[in-house]
Amino acid sequence: MSYNKEKDLSSDLPPAKSHKIRITLTSKNLKAVETVCSRLLESAKKQGVLQVKGPVRMPTKVLKITTRKTPCGEGSKTWDRYELKIYKRFIDLNSPAET
Repeated sequence: MSYNKEKDLSSDLPPAKSHKIRITLTSKNLKAVETVCSRLLESAKKQGVLQVKGPVRMPTKVLKITTRKTPCGEGSKTWDRYELKIYKRFIDLNSPAET
């Protein structure tokens, strides 16, 4: 015994084509990344055609370097610690293929 299910006609239609755009912003200055994100979101919302997701905040990378202060190795053993923080955001935009 077999059961024949009615076909759904909406599944036969091809999916609507759209362009997927991902903008990745990377900087060591947090304020600069946030201002650029807000400007991109404002301009995308003004056009009205684009669908916006984001900004998605990625984890901050912290690069650390520890070095000796004295170049020759003599004297007291003192160390310098340097770190660089890298901030990353990405914004996804979807636009229709006609645009």
